Amino acid sequence: MTDVAETEALTDEAILARFHRTKNQPTGSQTLGFHIVAVSQAEKSVEVSFDAKPELLLNPMKQIQGGYLCAMLDECMSVACMVASGMTHVAPTAEMKTTFYRPAMPGRIKGIGKVAKWGRTIAFTEGELYDAEGRLLAKATGTAVPTPFQNYKK
Repeated sequence: MTDVAETEALTDEAILARFHRTKNQPTGSQTLGFHIVAVSQAEKSVEVSFDAKPELLLNPMKQIQGGYLCAMLDECMSVACMVASGMTHVAPTAEMKTTFYRPAMPGRIKGIGKVAKWGRTIAFTEGELYDAEGRLLAKATGTAVPTPFQNYKK
């Protein structure tokens, strides 16, 4: 017998609840302090937040190291792909380009991820990070390879 949840499209609320109740959050997401705030399948987008802890993520200038900001942007864009697929696909990143606008300090960082175009074999993604005052910290664009969960190889 097939589970009803597997055969029917998930609502945005159901996807958000699924993220909130997961017991298997990836350790990378945990390190970044990832928390999903909102999802929109119609807009192929997500809003997330990160708790940038000073004991884990700082460079010698006491700012969040740029590689961690890239990881945050990658997380935003990857989760947007999962939402855009109706939670049927993962989308490993093939490439991404990041532009840094200002230093990021420890604390809460808002992330926005969006799928600009979902194709048969590639997804074009966008991500943005903002500080607590709403100032743009960094932007990224990327390409990802949509892969059904059952075909994903570790």
